[in-house]
Amino acid sequence: MSESVYDGEIAIIGAGPAGSTAATLLARAGREVHVFDRAEFPRDKCCGDGLTTLALRELETLGFDPSNVASWQQVEGAVIRSPRGRERWYPLPDGVGYHAAVATREDLDAALVDLARESGAHVHEGWQLTGVDHGADGVALVFGEDVHRTRQVIAADGMWSPTRKMLGLGVADYRGEWHAFRQYFRNVSPRAARELVVWFERDLLPGYAWSFPLADGRANIGFGIQRGGPHAIGSMKDLWSDLLARAHVQELLGSESEAEGPHKAWPIPARVGRVPLVGPHTMFVGDAAAVSDPMTGEGIGQALLTGRIAANAILAGDGSLERYEHEVRRELVADDRMARILIPLLARPAICGAALRATGANAWTRRNFARWMFEDYPRAMIATPRRWHRNMFTGPGAYQQPQP
Repeated sequence: MSESVYDGEIAIIGAGPAGSTAATLLARAGREVHVFDRAEFPRDKCCGDGLTTLALRELETLGFDPSNVASWQQVEGAVIRSPRGRERWYPLPDGVGYHAAVATREDLDAALVDLARESGAHVHEGWQLTGVDHGADGVALVFGEDVHRTRQVIAADGMWSPTRKMLGLGVADYRGEWHAFRQYFRNVSPRAARELVVWFERDLLPGYAWSFPLADGRANIGFGIQRGGPHAIGSMKDLWSDLLARAHVQELLGSESEAEGPHKAWPIPARVGRVPLVGPHTMFVGDAAAVSDPMTGEGIGQALLTGRIAANAILAGDGSLERYEHEVRRELVADDRMARILIPLLARPAICGAALRATGANAWTRRNFARWMFEDYPRAMIATPRRWHRNMFTGPGAYQQPQP
């Protein structure tokens, strides 16, 4: 095959939530955008599949229609089991909109790619980045024998970003702050098909296990542990078998439940502000920017947010790299720092249990803890006065119009 050379204004490496968000916004603004992903969509992506309030607000702002996602399941609250085995129901606020949902990444990401394409972005599936060469005026991206020259790159290519490595900005021996393990189950009990459940198991702290319901009678069951905790990462498969055998997990799944497909493990990057957010003509977004929540491991909302910030920085004109880095730090670093203060405390079963007892004291504390857990209350709000406003405890959820 002879070399083909393409020219374009903006190139995005990776078509996950961060890359597709940036592509959609830039294409709608009339910019020429090319998106490259080594996968072909739809494709599975290891994830807990939970969508926090942050993720829902970003999707709504993007004009994303949940009816295009077959597995979409609205969530009205969470059942939380304490380290001592006590369960409480934490309802999310009533009123317009909602604050949490669940959808498989296979469905969600494919719908986001479709939205980017419909908005005018050129999406290239099955393209593997093999080289990056930057100069004063832009970047040459190499895909085998094809070369794409562009003035601006958005790298949305995951935790071990090939773009970052090829620019000489890789982090040696980095394996993530969290590791998670999940498997889908079908024919789950009516409760598991309806309720979002979080188990704070004593031996997983400060990690946790979960059961997240999907709209088709399935559930995403999994657990997350922090690197350096009591469990060795290599023992996750054995820990998974042990967790599934626990009586309260078996009871929730139901006697008719069946494992669907293989179980999968994956690392989660959560160190925003401690890896470069920009490189030559390049912005790193989503997992490539290590922006996942260090307390929960959740990263879809942060990916959508950084994709939007990157697009807006480019559209604002000169100084886009500096603008992007400033805005990401402004939005996420304070929450990250507060989480790192809280994590060692929550690793202690007694403190975790006491915190859950306090938050479960009455209807107001349960409802507002549920909002905080789903990120409607940034945990560092006390240190960020710009977030203070009249409705900060009573604001509506996302998608205020009823969803099908």
